[in-house]
Amino acid sequence: MESLSPDHVPVYDTPGSGRELWERCARDGRPVVAVRDGARGFVVRYDLGHLGVELSPRALRALRDRVLAYRHEEPVPDAVSQVERLGGETGPYSGELHEPTLAGARTLASHLAETVFDRSNWTRSTE
Repeated sequence: MESLSPDHVPVYDTPGSGRELWERCARDGRPVVAVRDGARGFVVRYDLGHLGVELSPRALRALRDRVLAYRHEEPVPDAVSQVERLGGETGPYSGELHEPTLAGARTLASHLAETVFDRSNWTRSTE
């Protein structure tokens, strides 16, 4: 299983630099785990779509639990939406999670990379 230390999480701030990152990951056969430096904070992004795979349902639950643990939230169902509880959206192909600081975004991305990079968590895309 691959991992990604917070210091090695790629950060991009323009559509062009993001596109270059996606193209490089596609060429290398790797999922994207990166941080976008946005106008109102930082967005942790992951994407497996360009590989024709997705996270299994079990892996997606584990990824969401990992986000909740990072944010010190209990992984219990409640009336609050997933977007509110997780701070963004997480799906089988891709996700975007918001963080107020670069250090926090890189740390969260590093946690997500453990699940996203693990090929045993992938299934063939149905689309």
